[in-house]
Amino acid sequence: MLTVRRILQQLRHDPRTVGLLLVVPSALVGLLAWSLVNRPGDFATLGPRLLGVFPLTVMFLVTSVTTLRERTNGTLERLLTMPLAKAEFILGYAGAFALVAIAQSILVSALSYTWFGLAHQGIPWRESGVALCAGLLGTAFGLALSALATTEFQAVQFMPAFILPQLLLCGLMVPLGQLPATLRYVADVLPMTAAVHAITSSQTDLYYFEQFAIMIVYIVAALVVGSATLRRRTK
Repeated sequence: MLTVRRILQQLRHDPRTVGLLLVVPSALVGLLAWSLVNRPGDFATLGPRLLGVFPLTVMFLVTSVTTLRERTNGTLERLLTMPLAKAEFILGYAGAFALVAIAQSILVSALSYTWFGLAHQGIPWRESGVALCAGLLGTAFGLALSALATTEFQAVQFMPAFILPQLLLCGLMVPLGQLPATLRYVADVLPMTAAVHAITSSQTDLYYFEQFAIMIVYIVAALVVGSATLRRRTK
């Protein structure tokens, strides 16, 4: 709880990061809605899927940079001199950003299905659930992959390396059925693919629960990896 409180207090005094976490995903969905205003039906197709993309991307970037900053400024080293296990540190970060992800998913979903004009498809809460899980995915992978970076610039570089291939293969741009067989196998195991598919209409309830289960497995696995690879500081 102490780690959760500390991170939330830091965020409260960092309005730019709060804006990036809460305002940017909503603004991007709104920009898409505006750009497609003269193409009826297109936003109804693309808009819901982006609720599984933007939260993951933004949370991944912020979490990886913030965690790396904790190491480079010596905060992590000081914390780990206390009776605080690495797993507790990781779970504290995950808990703090999970609260942010909840606020983010509520805000993005509320604006999307009111002001931006999206219509609910199927279960009303599913879109908010996907946005939340996508944010948690970004947080978990940001914590895990930040251990590989030594500078904040390197942490930012992980975003195109980790996010862009998933954008190309998750079905957002090219339907999975039209991908070459090898790429289809790769796409089927990507976390962003599960996020996009969990919000796709005209599927059975079992299919949606399977996609949510895949995302949860990825979240847990990434948190375990993040705890195992966490270093006291960056040399």
